[in-house]
Amino acid sequence: MSNKTVVITGASSGIGFALAQEYLRRGDNVVGNARSQQGLDAAAERLAQEGLGLPDRFLAVAGDIALASTARDIVHQATERFGRIDVLVNNAGIFIPKPLGEYTDEDLDRIIDTNLKGFFHITQQAAAHMSEYRDGHIVNITASIAMQPSSRVPALLPVLIKGGLNHATRALAIELSDRNIRVNAVAPGIIETPMHDPATFGFLNSLQPAGRMGKVEDIVGAVTYLTDSAYTTGAILPVDGGAAAGHW
Repeated sequence: MSNKTVVITGASSGIGFALAQEYLRRGDNVVGNARSQQGLDAAAERLAQEGLGLPDRFLAVAGDIALASTARDIVHQATERFGRIDVLVNNAGIFIPKPLGEYTDEDLDRIIDTNLKGFFHITQQAAAHMSEYRDGHIVNITASIAMQPSSRVPALLPVLIKGGLNHATRALAIELSDRNIRVNAVAPGIIETPMHDPATFGFLNSLQPAGRMGKVEDIVGAVTYLTDSAYTTGAILPVDGGAAAGHW
């Protein structure tokens, strides 16, 4: 068992919950953040039913990840409980696909808050903490569509922010490399999660060269590969059935 401490944002469902499951199975401590305490309590109950070492190894910290105060609270509670943070997975995010002219000011504010501020504040806090120990991993969950936009899915705002996070991943990998902090990204394609209506599965499957959506396990495998690596940094790893490879 590795017994690392892993902070995961957006941990109450979907990819974030699956990541929490996997790291707990591996013997790690997990600090899970989500906006809703109710959602985190439900996630903790599911994890407990699976016998994953709760409550000793799972710490739920509710709060809006867009706020600097939430980021400080996560790092404070994580270090108080477990001593240090070894891995940060910036998983929290929203996806708002629309033609350019249909976006609203509310859409812009929501995606900046969750996808940009939700990355910046916690990464700033975690990187400062990891720098003290001169070791750590940061993995950003971005989006394959930011690498290869599609005329079938107009999505300027996600492309704008997630594409920026891909470049920020490389920039931070360089900036933090002398402190032995590895920074990478996983860029999912369309993943089968509860956020998608099953009635849309046929269309969503058609958007992938592989002819099917990915599974949350595909993203979990990519993230754990990166956090297990001692010499991979600055990588943007698409997990998308080939969608980022080009047109098809």
